[in-house]
Amino acid sequence: MNSRIRQHIYTFLLSVVILAVFVAGAIGINPAPALALDHDKEILVGADFTGRVLTDDSFNKANLRNSNFTNADLRGVSFFAANMEEANLEGANFTGATLDLARMMKANLTNAILEGAFAYNTRLEGAVIDGADFTEALLRDDMIKKLCQVAKGTNPITGRATRETLFCDY
Repeated sequence: MNSRIRQHIYTFLLSVVILAVFVAGAIGINPAPALALDHDKEILVGADFTGRVLTDDSFNKANLRNSNFTNADLRGVSFFAANMEEANLEGANFTGATLDLARMMKANLTNAILEGAFAYNTRLEGAVIDGADFTEALLRDDMIKKLCQVAKGTNPITGRATRETLFCDY
């Protein structure tokens, strides 16, 4: 093989190595965004999602009884018809989440943010809502009346009183 061909091969291989290092560095600096996960119809009884970022995930019809979502970022998450009975949702951010037909009886929603959540047919009987923020959440009137009977506190993040966000009569 003549020296000119070897030099071209060497230059080509060097270019490939440099490109590979550049691409690897770019990936390390700017990793690809995480994809939303589909947990639809999964049985996740007692699962621990404490502090997790689950934005845009889906838990439709999932069994999440006694699960823990303390301080989880659940913005835009769909919990359509999910069983969330006795779940710990303290400090969770449900902004823009879909909670329609979810069963959240006896759930702990202390200091949770439900701003703009769609929860029209959500069952919240016995839920602890101290400091929860329901600003612009879509709830049925009869559920709002039940929640107003136990509503108290102010959300530490938004600074809004629970009773005010539910438009409770004083």
